[in-house]
Amino acid sequence: MTPSVVVYEPAEDGGRRVRLGDRFLGMAYTLLDVAEFLRGAGLSGMEPDEVAGADWVRWRGGGPEVWRP
Repeated sequence: MTPSVVVYEPAEDGGRRVRLGDRFLGMAYTLLDVAEFLRGAGLSGMEPDEVAGADWVRWRGGGPEVWRP
């Protein structure tokens, strides 16, 4: 089963909400944070470059390089 991950547009402070399915994982401030949240949710071996290139991660409001509103 392919996970459904959504990284939302940056907030005023640059943080981006991260969801896995219907579960809120946290507020990410870097790509490394997103990878850490996914590892913590049981997706072992997630590295920032893998997350950035994964077709099952939906980036809203900009891609993995966008961390400011």
